[in-house]
Amino acid sequence: MSSIEEKIIKSGYLLPQLPAVAGLYSPAIRSGNLVFTSGQLPLLDGKLIEPGGKGKVNEQGREDAFNASRAALLNALAAIKSVTGTLESIERIVKLTLYVASDSGFSSQHLVANGASSLLLEIFEERGVHTRSAVGVAELPLDASLEIELIVQCDFSKHS
Repeated sequence: MSSIEEKIIKSGYLLPQLPAVAGLYSPAIRSGNLVFTSGQLPLLDGKLIEPGGKGKVNEQGREDAFNASRAALLNALAAIKSVTGTLESIERIVKLTLYVASDSGFSSQHLVANGASSLLLEIFEERGVHTRSAVGVAELPLDASLEIELIVQCDFSKHS
């Protein structure tokens, strides 16, 4: 069986370096056997990946936002690794929350979230089945189109 990072590569992605924080917070915190991430933006090499430019997602930018959700997800996994030392300790993806800066009338936030959700299932298989919220909002930090938070359950005794 391949490692989680090998599965990420097989899926056509790389686990990025942890993005720099944009405020006074930690990218991820462990509480017992859970790890909670702060909101992660679709950053690649310090730059926002945006559907049609910064800001609001509309129906025409939905597929680009679907792909941007995967970049934000990978940043969330990098934040988790910064706390756990390895993604192998993840026993279960508990919850994914996606916020989408949405144009008026855009109601396909759940389809944007499918980008991140489908990648979690591909990488973690049955451990990737999760609860989820997909929420439309007016604005996000740095004028980003979306932001993702994860909660994961870990077994720290296996991979210390």
